This record gives sequence, structure tokens and C-alpha cells, in this order.
Amino acid sequence: MPNPAVQKKSVQWNSNLLAVVSLIGIIALYVLSDNASGALLQHPKLQLFKMLFLSIIIEALPFILIGVLVSAALQVFVSEQTIQRMIPKNPVLGIVTASVIGIIFPICECGMVPAIRRLIQKGMPLYAATTFILVGPILNPIVFWSTFTAFRNRPEMTISRMGLAFLVALAIGLIVYRFVKTDQLKHNEAKLEHHHHEHDGFHPLGRNKGIELMGHAISEFFEMGKYLMLGALLVGLLQAFVSKDSLVALGHVQGSANLLMMGLGFILSLCSTSDAFVAQSFAATFSKSSLVAFMVFGPMLNLKGILMMSAVFKPRFVALYSSLVFVFVYAGTLLLEWLQF
Repeated sequence: MPNPAVQKKSVQWNSNLLAVVSLIGIIALYVLSDNASGALLQHPKLQLFKMLFLSIIIEALPFILIGVLVSAALQVFVSEQTIQRMIPKNPVLGIVTASVIGIIFPICECGMVPAIRRLIQKGMPLYAATTFILVGPILNPIVFWSTFTAFRNRPEMTISRMGLAFLVALAIGLIVYRFVKTDQLKHNEAKLEHHHHEHDGFHPLGRNKGIELMGHAISEFFEMGKYLMLGALLVGLLQAFVSKDSLVALGHVQGSANLLMMGLGFILSLCSTSDAFVAQSFAATFSKSSLVAFMVFGPMLNLKGILMMSAVFKPRFVALYSSLVFVFVYAGTLLLEWLQF
């Protein structure tokens, strides 16, 4: 059972981190401003930051809400045996099944983390859960349609995005199956909740399921929300103060375009349902393979998403996940470029 003192210290550390980052952001805004301190609130870059920060929050909150509601429903209504029966023992079939689940339940990457934590606690193997995290934001009808619409005259872009996402998820899922054998969640929340219910003198089965559903959803919403806020803060600062023109200039250096677009996907942290239209706006500047890199890497690994993953998974697994996504997406897009895609 987790030590309450350790949990309290962890929460306090997270709050302190958010306060420090916020303070750094305020100082950076002040230093970068050419105006007097009294005019700081009217500085154009601060106005841009506020617009970006709020737009990210507004865009992500509905998906966070969907994710925590799915997570709560899984906790209350779906048994461990049901989840275990859904995933075949064969790892390849398990990965394919997880991909199909991602298509059936199209959850944006913002809502993926709370849902996947609950699936793991219910018995989904880590390799299948990893696959679900990777393909869920991309291999779904909404993203397929938005990508097809953005690149209506280039259907190969849609096919390449979906195909590369599946192949990357397959490769990473098999690596996780082969080499990661231990529990990678930061703590076993289910046992903690069971302890609290026993301590209070009643069992979850005796509770009203509607009340239990809302309790789980509210708790998860606030836990994930603080990481979304921190991610939105960092993304807003980066987008407001890092010149896109200077970044785009780097894209003309031989071999750097794919890396640059992957970096933009990480920093911009766009929702996978809308990032194809942003990628399309770069079509005259960057190669098709680098645009695919942007549309595959961003949903799989971005700034706000990695902060939310860090709240659920152990640091070593987050580092492994990030490294594998980077290597396979970059290698896959280089292969596309070599094939003169």
C-alpha cells in the first residue's frame, strides 16, 4: 500500500513544480518585453500567449472529460475478467486487437492516459496498452477523415500516416512485450481505493454506481487537469516566443526537415483531429515525408501528453516510450523519403 506521506510529498512537489514554471514564465515575459513593467499586460507576445494558453485548454478539456468518463465507466462497470478476455494471449493478435479498440473508441491523446491507466489496472497487458496509446489518437475515423480532407489531392498522405502509425505501434508493442516485464504504473490506485473503502467501513459493491462513477471521474479529472495546465503553459510560452520563421529556415538543411517537423509536433501539441490542416499549411515548404513525421510523431508524443504520462507511468518507462517513438517515427519517415514517396 502506498505511503500517505510519500503521496503527500509527491503532490506537494508537483505543485511546487507548477509554481516554479509559472514564475519562470512570468520572468521570461518581463525580460523579453521592451516596454515598461506597467505595460507588460498589453505586450503583443503576452496577448498571444494568453490566446494560445486558453485555446489549448479549451480544445483539450472536452477530450480530457471524455477520457475520465471512460476511465470511470471502466472502473465501475467493467470487470478485470472482461478486459483479460478481450486481449488475446498472442502478442501480435493482442496488438491488433488494441488497434481495433482504438478505432472503435476514438479518444484524443488528451483523454487517452486516464483511460489507459484504468485498462491496465483492469488487466490489459502493458504492450497492448502501449499500442492503444500510440494508435488511438491516429487510427480512428475522425482523424482519417480530417487528414483526407486536408490532403484531398494527395491521398497517399492519409495512407502513409495511418500505415506508419500502425507499423510504429506494432514494433514498439512487440519490444515492450519482449523486454518490459514489471508493473510500470507509479502506484496501484485500485488497491489504494480498496483500502480507503475498507477503512471507511463499506465495500464499493454497496455503493450507488452513479455516485461512484462521478467520484472516480471528478478525482481523475483534477489529477489529469493539473498536468494539462502545466503543458498548456509551456506550449503557450514556446509558441509565443520561439519564431516559427527561424525554425522553418532550419528545414532547408539537408536531413533536418523530418527532425524539425517532429520537434514542431512535440512543441505545438495539437489535437490529432486538427493537426492535418496545420501540416497542409507547410506543404509548400517541407517534403511529404516530413509532413507525415509531423502528423505521426505529434499525436504519439507531445509536450502536454508526456507530462500526463509522467503522472501515471514510471520515469524509466516514459523515457523508453519516448525514445522508441522518436527512433521508429524518424526511421520510418526517412524510409518514406528514400522510397521517393
